[in-house]
Amino acid sequence: MTTHPPASETKHEDFEIFLATAPGFEETLCDEVRLKGFKRPKTVPGGVVLRGGWPEVWRANLWIRGASRVLARIETFRVVHLAQLDHLARRVPWATVLRPDVPFRVEAHCAASRIYHAGAAAERISRAISETLGAPCQPDAAVVVRARIERDECTLSIDTSGVLLHRRGYKQAVNRAPLRETMAALFLRQCGYDGTEPVVDPMCGSGTFIIEAAEIAARLNPGRGRKFAFEELATFDAQAWERMRSVNSQRVPSVRFHGSDRDAGATAMSIANATRAGVEAYVTFETAPISALTPPEGPKGLVICNPPYGARLGDPRSLVPLYRAFGQVLRERFSGWRAAFVTSAPDLARETGLPFLPMRAPVPHGGLRVSLFQTAPLP
Repeated sequence: MTTHPPASETKHEDFEIFLATAPGFEETLCDEVRLKGFKRPKTVPGGVVLRGGWPEVWRANLWIRGASRVLARIETFRVVHLAQLDHLARRVPWATVLRPDVPFRVEAHCAASRIYHAGAAAERISRAISETLGAPCQPDAAVVVRARIERDECTLSIDTSGVLLHRRGYKQAVNRAPLRETMAALFLRQCGYDGTEPVVDPMCGSGTFIIEAAEIAARLNPGRGRKFAFEELATFDAQAWERMRSVNSQRVPSVRFHGSDRDAGATAMSIANATRAGVEAYVTFETAPISALTPPEGPKGLVICNPPYGARLGDPRSLVPLYRAFGQVLRERFSGWRAAFVTSAPDLARETGLPFLPMRAPVPHGGLRVSLFQTAPLP
């Protein structure tokens, strides 16, 4: 950005907006961003970029299911030493974005640059902001300025989301090794799910896939129930934000969503989470083993789950019977349904005997790299 209008006009300014996601999900996220009406999004490593103003920032946080955070890029400059960084950081008109009464913190990352000490870079930028704006720097502040110094170019961004966006605001209960809501939404999109077909998850855990599917079908905004860091910025317009949030596009889904788990505690968690999310009228959860799984009445749809895969929950060899039973039930009872599941263990996936479509690149999840295995409609 080369010009900086007064704070009252900043929300109309055009700047680069970065929507972050896990590496490997960029194209899928870009598809969602484009479908939601954002103009000219393009993929970059680790996410999607587009141009817009503060209303687009608010809308991205409110609407986009697959992004983990939304960054507003406010300044870029070349820098080769700390004194120069200090000088240039003081020239940024921080008062157009940050408030002097709201604490902030700076997180820095350095790569392939003459400034290589991230802590020193963050300290210089923090001091520049505090001394020019007067805002207090606190280690636990909700407002985060992110500095990325790569190949001697510094990009300063504001993290407008705050807590990562998979925290939808309703899930108080989770099971072991949960799948983040953002990942679940992207995997559903990769399966071609658009909210018009039933979804079954026979290993539902805390209900993530089922609740995300029901929310998509009901056209509920993923950010409807939480706070965002942008609400603490100088650019925030509370009345405009309330008008944006209050638009009601909700509909009653034409199909239902069914979760089950052999663990009664998991199904209880799922019911509680669905109730807090406001989709309890559209979902069914029951305690049952894989062997009891049958198709619900009505149209055919998608079976999707995040089964255990050894590396996260125990010995993978002990899971072979589970995967074999899962595959057998689908092949024998779910003709015409598509099947999909997430695992880091291709050997276990093959135990299902299912005819998989060509795979995408694996994505990082909980210290592992997991892949989506999916089928066409089963014969």
